[in-house]
Amino acid sequence: MNITPKTAVLIPCFNEEATVARVVNDFRLSLPEAQIFVYDNNSTDRTVEMAKNAGAVVRTEPLQGKGNVVRRMFADIEAEVYVLVDGDATYDAAASPGMIKLLVDNQLDMVNGARVTDIKEAYRLGHRFGNRLLSSIVAMTFGNRLKDMLSGYRIFSRRYVKSFPSLAVGFEIETELTVHALHLRMPIAEVETSYKDRPAGSLSKLSTYRDGFRILWKIFVFIKEEKPMAFFSSIALFFCLSSVALMFPIMVEFIETGLVPRLPTAVLSMSMMIIGFLGFACGLILDTVSRGRSEMKRMRYLSTPATLNGHPHGQYHYAFWE
Repeated sequence: MNITPKTAVLIPCFNEEATVARVVNDFRLSLPEAQIFVYDNNSTDRTVEMAKNAGAVVRTEPLQGKGNVVRRMFADIEAEVYVLVDGDATYDAAASPGMIKLLVDNQLDMVNGARVTDIKEAYRLGHRFGNRLLSSIVAMTFGNRLKDMLSGYRIFSRRYVKSFPSLAVGFEIETELTVHALHLRMPIAEVETSYKDRPAGSLSKLSTYRDGFRILWKIFVFIKEEKPMAFFSSIALFFCLSSVALMFPIMVEFIETGLVPRLPTAVLSMSMMIIGFLGFACGLILDTVSRGRSEMKRMRYLSTPATLNGHPHGQYHYAFWE
């Protein structure tokens, strides 16, 4: 007999008094057996009061930034299925039961809610373009398995949550969540979910350019750390080709006259070639280190059973909340 998995709804919030109660109530209707947690991140409005009145378990995280809040929630909360959603009432709570069923029935570790909307105010052109650009970079590097890398609506297994080495501080947390799943080649899926614009009185905390550049930098760091051979080989190739381009006319002149009149250029060319070889050597060494780190992360991921307490596929126990 299938038993309902112990589910936690995680709602990180910062100044969401206009929407948090609606989000809590919507998920209570869609997931009546789930426990709903709101983690407040130094709000200056009535977010905490509204969340408590709606019946959520409210806790606080003093370190500012969504990444800090998600890391705290993943560490604190014990469950078998985790629903992570923003507190701005833009995501469809009614889609969550189907997403959970997909995760449980197929033994997945993450189900991503890809945003679909015709409302321009909900998904601004700049955000849409930035998401496509950043998602394309991640897809080319780590695998093309998700279309909406920056979605704030996801379902996770316990195995994912308890093996996630969160380091992000702010809105780059979505990138980190995506890369962790893709790099370890976890079983994941993506479903389209409706996306709405923010209600009156609710303001977005996302800065298109500032947070966009932070996310782009985070992707750059991930490529360096997780794909060092490709990263440093690209640098090595650039310096080697530049060195050849500088040296070619000097070699032609040397063959014709036996002279090297542009000695500084020759020295620069040789220096660039040496830098290129050093870059390639760094890539080789760091690739070995990265492979060892990946193996350790994989073993940590596998140390948590796909289903808890020895239950076979599709069966769960329902425990009291601690």
